[in-house]
Amino acid sequence: MASNSNPKLRLYNSLGRSLEEFEPFVPGRVRLYSCGLTVYNYAHIGNLRAYLFADTLRRILQWKGYDVFHVINITDVGHLTSDADEGDDKVEAAARSTGRTVWDITRYYTEDFKQSLARLNVQEPALWPKATEHIQEMIAFARDLQAAGYTYELPDGLYFDTSKVSDYGKLGLLDLEGQQEGARVDSKGDKRNGSDFAVWRRSPEDEQRLMEWDSPWGRGAPGWHLECSVMSLKYLGAPFDIHTGGVDHRQVHHCNEIAQNQGAARGGDGSVRFWMHNEFLLLEDLKMSKSTGEFIRLQTVEGWGIHPLVYRYFNLMAHYRSQLEFSASGLIAAKTGLQRLARRVQALRAEAGELPWGHLLADARFTRGGAYDYVITSLAEPLDNDARAVLTQLDEALSNDLNTAAALAAVSQAVNESSLSPDTVLRLVAIAELALGLRLLDLRPEELNLRPGSATLTDEEVTKLVEEREASRKDRNFERADAIRDQLTAAGVEIMDTRDGTPTAWSWNPAIPIGD
Repeated sequence: MASNSNPKLRLYNSLGRSLEEFEPFVPGRVRLYSCGLTVYNYAHIGNLRAYLFADTLRRILQWKGYDVFHVINITDVGHLTSDADEGDDKVEAAARSTGRTVWDITRYYTEDFKQSLARLNVQEPALWPKATEHIQEMIAFARDLQAAGYTYELPDGLYFDTSKVSDYGKLGLLDLEGQQEGARVDSKGDKRNGSDFAVWRRSPEDEQRLMEWDSPWGRGAPGWHLECSVMSLKYLGAPFDIHTGGVDHRQVHHCNEIAQNQGAARGGDGSVRFWMHNEFLLLEDLKMSKSTGEFIRLQTVEGWGIHPLVYRYFNLMAHYRSQLEFSASGLIAAKTGLQRLARRVQALRAEAGELPWGHLLADARFTRGGAYDYVITSLAEPLDNDARAVLTQLDEALSNDLNTAAALAAVSQAVNESSLSPDTVLRLVAIAELALGLRLLDLRPEELNLRPGSATLTDEEVTKLVEEREASRKDRNFERADAIRDQLTAAGVEIMDTRDGTPTAWSWNPAIPIGD
């Protein structure tokens, strides 16, 4: 949809906790930054929710006609085991515990992270800047903070004095919630204020870090908060439009970014117009966390027989600002919903035959804003009033702070609307797909039927049993047919008799220990 179309896009701004109409600083162009993974371990599915949210935001911005320049950083140094400047560097700790080099650690987990995003159909960002490739820029930024009087030195490094920023903590509502001394950060050591944070961490005299560099404040490493300030402003300028991250970043990390940006006079009020945060993924009422041991990877989910696009659909079923409970019933509902959509779209494609507009989607797939606007306009041009009503419903949902659950409902209604021609419905599906990223037009239902690692039958054995059952039914040997059904059910295979055949699906393994 064109950027000047109605309804206007409204987004929830964490800075002020309110819905606001979105307008970029540069008309037609959006600069978007997402805090990237700290690559000391695998990304868990809670981590991945943040990037599914950022990708959905990007797709909807493109859908509304904006050209989006998206940056996701890679944190390969500086993030301590506590967000509050305590503990060891996460990457160094992982290297020491495994006996591998820090470079091997970061290279391996960065690649695994990118592969996970690709399987979830997350679009590649324009840039993947690494913290270790920007050390000199970080030192220069810290010099500016020091020259402006926002820092002070302690034996263990250079610290930011948060008392110099009159509205420090505004993003996290720290001053309004009575969270004195920087929320989770206790006043310790010689820091002037408990909320003060390290800009540069000096290496101990009797210890050599695995990753350290020379600086005016001694040999050491940058603070985690400094990295995102430097990389976001280098590649997006000041001010830029949107900064995303998990809600856990809202109280400390992003508050500190804003303070640094203000101190270094980058963009005046903190350099970013919209701060947007996704809520936690919960596992039996616990935040998904590596530190608590509640750690499920995308690969783990695939091993249960759940396709990555089912996990994407599962996230789209909920609003990004709502806590989402990870459960067997939720995943089953997502799998069922996506399979129904895929089957219906496949049937519509069979009815419609060749799609004369199919080439438009290839043009849009790897391009940004303007191309999407052109494609959507071309697809929508011949639609009648009934179809345009569906399109309006979809637009209203997506424009209302990314209400993907309502958008999925609009798509489901459209594919089952008998008054619309197959070509018309497929045009609507194609338009919605540009925003949802579910591969709806080319997704085969059988792709979603992943064989779980616990399965006792191979796919070939399942096929043979289904064929034998069909033959038994034709021969009216119902006793044998029922016995085969029981055998398949016991092996975790659901079997469905339809007029178009007998599709099968691997069922959920009830032994999987997650909340239900």
